[in-house]
Amino acid sequence: MHDRFLRACRREPTDVTPVWFMRQAGRYMAEYRELRKKYTLLEICKTPELALEVTLQPLRLGMDAAILFADILLPLEPMGAPFEFAKGEGPVIHEPVRDRAGIERLRVFEPEEGLGYVLDAVRLIRKELDGKTPLIGFAGAPFTLAAYLAEGGPSKDHLAARTLMHADPGAWRALMDWTAELTGRFLRTQVLAGASAAQLFDSWAGALSLADYETHVAPASAKALAHVHDLEYQTTDAAGAAVTRAVPVVHFGVGTGELLGAMHGIGVDTVGVDYRVPLDVASQRVGGDVPLQGNLDPALLAAPWPVLEAAVRDVLARGRVAPAHVFNLGHGVPPETDPTVLTRVVELVHEAGA
Repeated sequence: MHDRFLRACRREPTDVTPVWFMRQAGRYMAEYRELRKKYTLLEICKTPELALEVTLQPLRLGMDAAILFADILLPLEPMGAPFEFAKGEGPVIHEPVRDRAGIERLRVFEPEEGLGYVLDAVRLIRKELDGKTPLIGFAGAPFTLAAYLAEGGPSKDHLAARTLMHADPGAWRALMDWTAELTGRFLRTQVLAGASAAQLFDSWAGALSLADYETHVAPASAKALAHVHDLEYQTTDAAGAAVTRAVPVVHFGVGTGELLGAMHGIGVDTVGVDYRVPLDVASQRVGGDVPLQGNLDPALLAAPWPVLEAAVRDVLARGRVAPAHVFNLGHGVPPETDPTVLTRVVELVHEAGA
């Protein structure tokens, strides 16, 4: 297996710095835009053959890992909270969950039952990759799912979620228990279906104070990840012998610079860092002995090459402070990005990170 990414997550030596990009499959690719003329986002997610195609499209640019093409909100529909993607508005949940009655309407389900199409896609992708490139499975963290449920869609401050957290702590704990169980089961079945790593996305945790995160969120995230800590995957060592390794877990959040230490503390191998905190500073915040992932500002992908090159080299230099570094963006690939720029970045990372 071409496992630079997995080795870095395990704090093992790599020949070069591994690189992949969040949202590396999607709107910036002409092939994807052609598909979107025929299918909606949900249709692609729910058709394993299309999800396979889109997941594999960016690998021609040289990335060291594939990430499943899916959406963190897919589990909400079988959970009892249907949603749709409204044009210009993003996801809209038809019945927001803001009280005990709403929470009691939710249900925990077996992923094979409600999300079988995602797991079928994982199996197809794993077969197509044939062990040559690791596949990252992922899920939304309990707080991010709970925030979407409470807000009914995207939000700048997640006031409804934070209000429920403090106004009715019992109801909040019940909601987090639901989302933690859902996230944990979903991650576990993705790994069992063929993913060799798992990433937990806490997209909205940056709206929280450290105290609120530690008290009201971290226990649920830890509960979710407990579902995958016993899982392993098969690979080979330097001599070509078959070996068994624990499945690594990456945790990433947006605007979570003040939470990085607590995010690592829930039981993850690698901490993803957004573009707001330099990696050397982030390394100090997580204790100095944790592999890091990140964190080029996506806006720099549209800058002149000398500016972008200098920024890539700076991220690599700061990443060397950590025991291992997976190069990535500090958020997702913007839809206006030129794919040839990503290819040049990958080549530079591999060259300069040798």
